[in-house]
Amino acid sequence: MNIRTWPFMCFVVAVNLFLNTGCESKNQAKPTDTYNNGVIHVSCDESFKPVIDAEVSVYEASYPDTKIIVHYKPEAECLRDFNNDSIRMVIATRSYTEAEKRFMIDSVHVDPDHLTIARDIIAVVLNPAAKDTFFNMNEIRDLITGKSKKNLIPVFDGNRATSTVRYMIDSVLKGGNLGQNVVAAQSSIGVIDYVSKTENAVGFVGFSWIGNQDDPAQVALANKIKVAYLESTDSANWYVKPSQLFIYTKSYPMVRDLVYVIKENYQGLGHGFGKFLASMRGQLIFRRAYLMPVIHPNYIRDAELQKD
Repeated sequence: MNIRTWPFMCFVVAVNLFLNTGCESKNQAKPTDTYNNGVIHVSCDESFKPVIDAEVSVYEASYPDTKIIVHYKPEAECLRDFNNDSIRMVIATRSYTEAEKRFMIDSVHVDPDHLTIARDIIAVVLNPAAKDTFFNMNEIRDLITGKSKKNLIPVFDGNRATSTVRYMIDSVLKGGNLGQNVVAAQSSIGVIDYVSKTENAVGFVGFSWIGNQDDPAQVALANKIKVAYLESTDSANWYVKPSQLFIYTKSYPMVRDLVYVIKENYQGLGHGFGKFLASMRGQLIFRRAYLMPVIHPNYIRDAELQKD
């Protein structure tokens, strides 16, 4: 070998070693989790903690080599996690916008997938001593904008950033503002606790916190408050309490979706958990939690009772 070519050959060898090392590092960094093995982080709206905890518990029991770490947050923080590449799934009350999808594709380098898996009710909860337990939506609007003549205190799981607050602003007030009279608790349990101790308080929480009468923790929370009746969307002078039936018939006036967004470019644990949430088993857990499953929904059947 000509001694003059020696520096050039050393340079070529060094470049090849660098490229091979880089490729090897990329291969090592490639996710290796599957539907039945691995660890993922999920960002979830705090409103749905009871039912998502139940879904995760059943999934991990079915696949013991999996670990789904759920971070419960106000919804706005969950939606910001669309841009967080360490969060593989976001569970909230809406999907991504086109702008958010484009950002995930361009910046996070993932083509997201989404699915509506259930529907939930926003329950209006009262102090057990409350005498007025019937509200129409005009009264609710006046209450949360500070225009009500009644001496009532509206209580939310925060004064901004939560899915309950966003629903009330977007769907009830049609983009209007909450009143200065609104009280912000730290969480859904904080709303229930405040209402239970304040006679003129009116709280707004996801029904999945108090609807399951087979869950001792939810029964204990439900026993601390009283659930209000809202005017039905079907006809005047008919008032309904939160129930799966009135989600199905669209009679209850405050219903919201539960949506997952998966951020994986391969069939990993995120896709596995998403398929489980949409499966018959996952949907039965939503039904048992008194949400309305939408992939395998409840149905109303006519029945006749016969005397013996």
